[in-house]
Amino acid sequence: MQFTKRLRERIRSGEITCTIRIWQRPKVKVGGSYPMEDGKVLVTSIHRIAIGDITGELARRSGFEGIVDLLKVAKHGSGTNVYLIEFEYCEGE
Repeated sequence: MQFTKRLRERIRSGEITCTIRIWQRPKVKVGGSYPMEDGKVLVTSIHRIAIGDITGELARRSGFEGIVDLLKVAKHGSGTNVYLIEFEYCEGE
């Protein structure tokens, strides 16, 4: 799971602990760990949500200024399913 550079420091600090992704199907799994610079991101939950469930607050929790800012980054390929992914950052390894 990749994150835009502008979010990485806030992920490492624990300020950002969720992300929205628009995929055809989940590309991560609960309990999976995914490398990120000096550590890894550990996925703690994945929930499929409707695009209308994305609020300004959720966008800000994900590190974005608002919904439009988030949607510019969240869509990957031809996906139409929206996923809320909760995670924690772990240092090392």
